[in-house]
This record gives sequence, C-alpha cells and structure tokens, in this order.
Amino acid sequence: MSLEHDNWKGTTGGMPWMQRTLIKWLSVIDQRVIYVVMAVVVPWYMLLGHRCYLAIYHFYRRDRHESWWRAFVHSYVNHFRFGQVVIDRFAAFGGKQFRFMFDAEQQEAYLDLGRQPEGFVQVSCHMGNYELAGYSMRQESKRMYPLVFMGETETMMLNRQKLFADHNIEMVPVSDDMSHIFALNNALRDGNIASMPGDRVFGSPKAIACRMMDGVCDLPAGPFQMAVTRDCALTAVFVMKERWDTYRVWCYVMRPDLSLDKRQRVAQLAQRFADLMTEMIDRYPTQWFNYFDFIRYEDD
Repeated sequence: MSLEHDNWKGTTGGMPWMQRTLIKWLSVIDQRVIYVVMAVVVPWYMLLGHRCYLAIYHFYRRDRHESWWRAFVHSYVNHFRFGQVVIDRFAAFGGKQFRFMFDAEQQEAYLDLGRQPEGFVQVSCHMGNYELAGYSMRQESKRMYPLVFMGETETMMLNRQKLFADHNIEMVPVSDDMSHIFALNNALRDGNIASMPGDRVFGSPKAIACRMMDGVCDLPAGPFQMAVTRDCALTAVFVMKERWDTYRVWCYVMRPDLSLDKRQRVAQLAQRFADLMTEMIDRYPTQWFNYFDFIRYEDD
C-alpha cells in the first residue's frame, strides 16, 4: 500500500513481482491468513507512514469528537481495514469470489435505471471497497465507464483491465488534456454509465464547498455538474465490508429539484452526497480512507 499526494492519492504499493506473487498465493490460500500477518505489520506501517496516521487520527479526534484512546484504536482498525480491502482486490485477481448483499428496494431502483434508455452518472468515494464490486458484478444492460487514476503498477492495471472487461466495464484514464470529460459525456450520450469519485478534486477543475460534520469539505463539481447538464439521474454507491467474504452495497438514486436553477441543482446534489458520506461514516467509522485533512474549519 502507498499513501501519498499533495492531497493524498492512494496507489497500491509494492514491486510488481511482489504483487504477482501475492496474487498467486491468494489463488490457493484463504486471504484471512494474510489478514493475520497484516494485523502484526500495521503498527509498523502506522509508524513509518506517520503523516497518514496523524491525518486519520485527527479525523477521529477533531471531526468525530472521540477520546484520544478511542481515536488511536480506530486509527489502527482503519489501517487494518484499508489493508483488508487491498488484499481483497488481490484475492479477486486470484479468482476469489465475494458475496454482495443489497437492500431490495435500493437494488430494484438501480436495476430500473439500467432498464431505461438514458445513461446516468454514478458517484463513489474512497470508503469501503467500491472497486471490488466492479471485479465481481456484471453490468448487464449498460456499459460502465469509470474514471481511473493511471498511477498504478502494470500488474494492477492489467488485472483491473482483465476483470473489468469481463464485467462490461471500460476504464477512462484521467488525462491532462481533460479528454476524459469527452469520453464520459459520450458514455452518457450512448445511454451508458459514467462513474466518477465524488471526493477527490483531481480530474475536475472546479470544487464545490459542502457542509460535512462540523466543517466544510471540497467536492469535485464534475460528476454533479455532468448529471445536471445532461439532465440525468445520479447514483451514489458505497460498497462496505461487513465480513471477511461479504460486502454490503448501498445505492442511492438522486435527482435534482427542477425548480432550482442549474447552479443550485449542482450544489444540491453535491450536498446530498456529502450528507450520504457522513451517514456511511456513522455506519462504518473505520472504513473512511481519505488520509489527509478532508474537512476544514473556519479557524484553519
């Protein structure tokens, strides 16, 4: 695992040969064996990656108002959970199948969108294991085009590409010339799904300030503006780890209030997404994987 960027951009650490070896191991052994090893390694990782540790510790202390001891314990569990979701991705590369649970009403609303001729925008965040769902669940009625950061190793990208292709998903890399915006718009025009992270400003030239907890966070305008401009639905999807082999998928279909002007609609969707992230943090406090000061305050 690697955690670095001006505003923290996660990449999966390790040399390519190490990653290939891990995939081979996980094709024949239970990933829980690796979990046990990782539980011992996490304290050293927290010590060496102290900037990330301090960021998540401050999140629990300042944003979640936890005691120093509870914040420390949650910081350890958070790093352990992050390691688990990364290991689960490698396990998927090795052929492991995971169970996904859905709320019946949410699932039906999502499937109904897939049956419509119009495309829609899907927004995610660095919480839980959104990417794993793409490795395991096939999109039958529409092709999905997820926006991806191409800073990973060749091993990661080749395995991603193989599993995504098997599940009707085509990656759209973030590009300096912003051509990814045209690719995503074309996907919507053709009645498909444009998928973007809603918690990182990279790839989007504008940010929207939203209320979150007791402060303010900056969300990328891109996904919300795209949904409003194309007058299509926007879905917020969270894939959260509940057991070693099981994830729960939470899916919320959002449509803006047409009585508002376009700028207000964009702000409304962004604020709704910020509210949903807060709800998910309350449900799964140790699966928030933004290792920088995501929330800012007036006195910062």
